[in-house]
Amino acid sequence: MRPIDILMALSVPLLWATGFVLAKVALDDFPPILLMALRFALTSFVLVWFFKPPVLLLKQIFLISIISATIQYGLTFTGLKYLDAPTAGIIIQTEGPLCALLAALLLKERINLRMAFGMLLAFVGVAIIAGEPRLNGNEFAIMLVLGGAIAWSLGQVLARKLGSVGGFVLITWIAVFATPQMFLASWLFEDNQIEAIRNAGSEVWIAVVYMAFFMTAIGYAIWYNLLGRLPVNKVAPFLLLLPIVVTIESVIFLGDHLTWTTIGGGSLTLIGVAVLVVSDKNT
Repeated sequence: MRPIDILMALSVPLLWATGFVLAKVALDDFPPILLMALRFALTSFVLVWFFKPPVLLLKQIFLISIISATIQYGLTFTGLKYLDAPTAGIIIQTEGPLCALLAALLLKERINLRMAFGMLLAFVGVAIIAGEPRLNGNEFAIMLVLGGAIAWSLGQVLARKLGSVGGFVLITWIAVFATPQMFLASWLFEDNQIEAIRNAGSEVWIAVVYMAFFMTAIGYAIWYNLLGRLPVNKVAPFLLLLPIVVTIESVIFLGDHLTWTTIGGGSLTLIGVAVLVVSDKNT
């Protein structure tokens, strides 16, 4: 990878991690799917005027929006509402191995024994965290976040199949399609939306603005640009940084505390993804 590609790849988990922590604050008093609907509504409203739709790819983009936006964010942020940010961030880290696995299955990208070993370590680490006593009763939330990671990974592989569409073009039209989907999902699965909007504090609107502009518009534009030009197994391992930044920010700003089980399981997960990075450089 070129140095500029590495810098771009490094910026993505940094942008996403901050949005993740801000969303955790907003979710204390706001429905998660509605929060995501407002996020994508603002993204699409700002970008749609500047990027023409890729007409021949709209069916594929519509499918990607369902899987990697509506389903993924509905699952992930509903689970986040009931988990601490570091735990959820580490579980989401399985997106990297899942992306590489699905890319091998659907795109015929190569997985060697070292990469397979890295994936195994990552999933064992998540299993250790999921079995921690303090998370008893939160198994459903853990499954939601894992389900979100699977949906996101599948969506990224489908996006990779589109080729070099243009990062801003792709995220613009994913946001356009996802907005009505998420408002509909909120109407079906949540309640008291009008009251929540009326009573929303400044932290909710700060989270919406940050996620719309930085996490979604800029972060995903960079991400889809990379996916359009490089193999999934080259860019996905950079998500290794996501739980590290989430953990640091949540400890500093949210007052979260880490247990030795979380540290141990998280370290195993990160080592597993690091093995993917090393194997990628040598294949």
